[in-house]
Amino acid sequence: MGRSRTSSGPAEDLLIELDRDAGVPLHRQIEASIRASVRAGRLRAGASLPPTRTLAAGLGVSRGVIVEAYQQLVAEGYLTSRSGGYTQVAAPIPPAADTAPAASGTRPAADGPGFRVDFGYGRTDVSQFPRAAWLRSVRSVLTTTPNDRFAYLDGRGVPELRQALCDYLNRVRGTQAVPGHTVVCNGYAQGISLLIQVLARRGARRIAVEDPSSADDARPLAEAAGLDVIGIPVGQEGVRIDALSQADADALILTPSHQWPTGGVLSAAARAEVIRWARRRDAIVIEDDYDAEYRYDRSPVGAMQGLAPDHVVYCGTASKTLAPGLRLGWLVLPAHLVADVASAKLLADRGSAVIDQLTFADFLGRGEFDRHLRRMRPVYRRRRDALLDALRTRLAELRPAGIAAGQHVVAWLPPDLDEAAVVAAAARHGLGIQGVGPFRVTPAGPGGLIFGYAILGESAIAEGVALLATAIREVRDS
Repeated sequence: MGRSRTSSGPAEDLLIELDRDAGVPLHRQIEASIRASVRAGRLRAGASLPPTRTLAAGLGVSRGVIVEAYQQLVAEGYLTSRSGGYTQVAAPIPPAADTAPAASGTRPAADGPGFRVDFGYGRTDVSQFPRAAWLRSVRSVLTTTPNDRFAYLDGRGVPELRQALCDYLNRVRGTQAVPGHTVVCNGYAQGISLLIQVLARRGARRIAVEDPSSADDARPLAEAAGLDVIGIPVGQEGVRIDALSQADADALILTPSHQWPTGGVLSAAARAEVIRWARRRDAIVIEDDYDAEYRYDRSPVGAMQGLAPDHVVYCGTASKTLAPGLRLGWLVLPAHLVADVASAKLLADRGSAVIDQLTFADFLGRGEFDRHLRRMRPVYRRRRDALLDALRTRLAELRPAGIAAGQHVVAWLPPDLDEAAVVAAAARHGLGIQGVGPFRVTPAGPGGLIFGYAILGESAIAEGVALLATAIREVRDS
């Protein structure tokens, strides 16, 4: 009988008992055994698993069976693996204290011990980070960068990254970006904070946001800066223009390419109306290009900034495409805001890390970013399809929306189901899921659930929907 052990190298043995008469595929039995050992703490974070050939020989199965089991557990977040390295137990992610979004901007914890499955939103599969390609860019930067690039620079960021970003955005997103109007920041959170500071100092009094919209960043920052926050209702295609036309606001924050959380796409006619509104009021439109890179069933939708670079601030980030831990974001600004935003950035932190900026510039210039996105789109599409199939099979009464792009789906509840009751029942059954209600500026609106699927494997998605079906039955029976 074998035993697992933790060391700097791979374990040669791992206790897995197979029942070849059970009618359950062998790779599923192996997945279940390893998953249970991780959950019970028998396999601790960082423990190395046996190489696939070694384990296959020990269990008397083909190597392909072990590879399939390992790949599924990597997709579910239980294991980590990279080319040329050992397969290891992933580090645990601390559980959230509450299933509701906190005022500090924290998000639901991923796969915490309190949940068997967590459909938490806003997460990307960091296990797929392109380490080898990124390392090549790091090496190139360290061997070729002139010494003066490692000194203090101006608040806009290194010229190489600003040029690479503009080339990419103009080519892929249809922007009219120029390096001199681009500011590199530490993710979207810092970018929107800098913008709100600058707008408040310039005399802005009211900022409009989509209703519902993210409660993590802009809304608490605007309120802290003394700005009034106005909610503009969202319809099936994004923000409602009839409501916007009456808004007395100095700025408007939009997610026009994939509205968060409903998934609507702002039509060309509606975009033109937004621009007319901004010009009429001399207002600023802050375009959060959320989830624009991941599209599955639709043609690309260009950025609004390309229509009116004098009134639109374009906000982008590498958090959903590469990893949030990189803390890389960017703003493409109207000319009259550049100096103030760059000064605010310098005051905040003296500028983002130079090596990371130069590495990303090289990564973009080599075409590695494009290759990574092409590789990840089918991965996320398969997970989205697994979610839609499970909902269609187990919960056909829910109405999915915003499914053509992104890393999450909203499913609207039938009128007889209370959103908060469903979320609470789901938690009791080991399922983490968010409702739409906490993200509304005004409380009224239909009930809906937000399914983040980016880090979940297909079997975990199916299990999660089954748990939700049980929770909904419980709500109806109560």
